[in-house]
Amino acid sequence: MIPNEFIPQLLQRVDIVDVVGAHVDLKKSGASLKGLCPFHGEKSPSFFVTPSRQTYHCFGCGAHGDALRFMMEHQGLGFVDAVQELARRAGLEVPSDPRTPEQREQAEAAKLKKSSLSELLAKAASHYRAQLKQSPKAIDYLKRRGLTGRIAATFGLGYAPEGWRSLARCFPEYDDPDLETAGLIVQGQGEGQSDKRYDRFRDRIMFPIRNVGGDVIGFGGRVLDGGEPKYLNSPETPVFSKGTELYGLYEARTAIRQRGMALVVEGYMDVVALAQHGVGHAVATLGTACTAEQVGKLFRFTEQVVFSFDGDKAGRRAAARALQSTLPHLTERRSARFLFLPAEHDPDSYVREHGAAAFESVVEAAKPLSAHLLEVVSDGCRLDTPEGRARLLAQAKPLLELLPAGLLQRQIVGELARLARVEDHEVLGGAPAPAPRATRSVNPGNEESPRRRKFNEAPRPRGPLVAPSPEDQLLRLLLVNAAWWERLSAEQHDRLLQRNTPHAQLLGWLDRTIVDHGPLAWASLRPLLAEDSQAMEALAKLPRIDLETLDHQAQLESPVSDLDVLIDNLGRTGFFQAPPRRPVLDP
Repeated sequence: MIPNEFIPQLLQRVDIVDVVGAHVDLKKSGASLKGLCPFHGEKSPSFFVTPSRQTYHCFGCGAHGDALRFMMEHQGLGFVDAVQELARRAGLEVPSDPRTPEQREQAEAAKLKKSSLSELLAKAASHYRAQLKQSPKAIDYLKRRGLTGRIAATFGLGYAPEGWRSLARCFPEYDDPDLETAGLIVQGQGEGQSDKRYDRFRDRIMFPIRNVGGDVIGFGGRVLDGGEPKYLNSPETPVFSKGTELYGLYEARTAIRQRGMALVVEGYMDVVALAQHGVGHAVATLGTACTAEQVGKLFRFTEQVVFSFDGDKAGRRAAARALQSTLPHLTERRSARFLFLPAEHDPDSYVREHGAAAFESVVEAAKPLSAHLLEVVSDGCRLDTPEGRARLLAQAKPLLELLPAGLLQRQIVGELARLARVEDHEVLGGAPAPAPRATRSVNPGNEESPRRRKFNEAPRPRGPLVAPSPEDQLLRLLLVNAAWWERLSAEQHDRLLQRNTPHAQLLGWLDRTIVDHGPLAWASLRPLLAEDSQAMEALAKLPRIDLETLDHQAQLESPVSDLDVLIDNLGRTGFFQAPPRRPVLDP
């Protein structure tokens, strides 16, 4: 755990001009510096760095933040890794966390284990690359697939030779248990097999899988002939998880930002073939359905994701799972689309037969998520009958509940209401908002009778009543509706996070959690909050907010208009005006 008070100290010791300038050619422009935005493609600079505020802002795509956020967004680093990298540059040591010595020892051992496995995997990748150069049949296979030596080198393609123990030439200590832990070696199981060890990958084209930092964390191997399985992936290891990583993201990350879009395909060869033809913003899932974690990772690099699937039944099933994984991450600014190629094609064959321009055209014509969702939920429904319309709503409700409240949800609800011939509020099974009722004074002491209290209202505390402040109300809304955080502007984010209050500490925690995990629903966010000792310490300083209060707030299902009204009211009070900047002391 990194102490919250260390972050401001770190940001005072680094200069955002140096951090950003290492990746962007900046030129003086008044009190700021400007350059071409690294987060989207542009020809005229709209990306500004302001030294006096130590922030950056792009007027083209809206990217904004401080040096820490730049490291996270541009380098694809998690919060902890970004802090450690900035601290290294500043010559600072990240303060120790409050874990017990035993916990720290276990964490350090796990870190060393991961480092050891990474070294083994990097060595294996180098070995496979060398073997490719010595295998005429593997080279011929890649040439027949239209791949050049340059693109093979870009993706680090290799070849695992035939034979049961070819890796023994690379690893003389073939009995090293870490080779099995890394997924390179298979240990025989069963009677008489305990001493049998052999290479997991044999006679396959090897696709190294890298994390966003460029480290090899696993492999995908493809057969050269018609053998089965066509693809063989590394197993789950301490450094590799199929549900969180994406093939080609390291190679595609710059193109994704420049193109303003990530294209998700189903196969490794699709990614490489598309890159060969100049379509460099494609990534692939790792032999599993697209997960919410993978979608969230992509939305850290772009606000638009296009999924490409085969048009057969398997492709449609994969698209349905991708739809469910994407819905929780959508906002008014984030969007997704779905592309279904003709049954006889995958992206690899399509781009080879028709060319990059034709493929880009079909990508541009991909179906919006909203249209795909309506198509999915109306499948099998006869909308000219009451039964069919009822089935439509029943199939739609679970998906709508995954979609964060906001304008997009209301638009889709409106379309469903039109198809089902019902009022909008009936789509989600709710009731129309009741008209406001006249109120009358209650008994002295400002105490309401429990009998008159609404069933879904939390009981008021005894003693003097202290109304929650507007900042309390804002924090409640944002914690239980994490997706709403993205509705706020860059300036509003900055003001909220720069305040020296427990509210700012909790919103900083929320911001980092969204970067790492996406905008989670309160049910998923609550245990993360409860496990974070520093966030809970900040929460304990707020007498009008606790976990139970937040649970109750989540049950109320407040409309997003509550947030808009609250933000508007706070703005009128000058809440979001910039505070006087304190001088930065020399170290």
